[in-house]
Amino acid sequence: MFFCCKTGYTNNMTIYDFSFEDIDGNSIDLGKFKGKPIFLVNTASRCGFTPQYENLQNLFINYKKTDLTILAITSNSFNQEYSSTEDIKKICLVNYDVGFVTSSPLDVKGDKAHEIFIWLNEEYGKVPKWNFYKYLFDRDGKLNSSWSSMTKPDHSKILKKIDNLL
Repeated sequence: MFFCCKTGYTNNMTIYDFSFEDIDGNSIDLGKFKGKPIFLVNTASRCGFTPQYENLQNLFINYKKTDLTILAITSNSFNQEYSSTEDIKKICLVNYDVGFVTSSPLDVKGDKAHEIFIWLNEEYGKVPKWNFYKYLFDRDGKLNSSWSSMTKPDHSKILKKIDNLL
């Protein structure tokens, strides 16, 4: 990580400078996706927007032969996620058969927010207001676009932005 100043982050940081633990406890270094577009969504298993996992999986299937990386960051920041990774896996794998990278539960807002979300706030002024906020990063690791929970992951305006990056 590159830290400086009061905020702790430099202007030349990218999404590739971060890491997190996946749902199986493995460390995921986003640097391994350097040069690839990343579509990141903060998710929760007990939310009215949880059926968007199906849209995310459709996106994953439709772009599987490209270098788009899809990341689901599970979070209980809005009190709608299970605390057990096994319970989260049941929702993700049994109900939605997800094939994309899914994190262990992380905070996405507040004092304990994961560093990705602190950086998104400090660098871009973007904080998820609810579950299923979506962020698209370009091949340079910079934020290209973001969408609220209301916009489904496979909405045409998101697909257009993804296609432009590919």
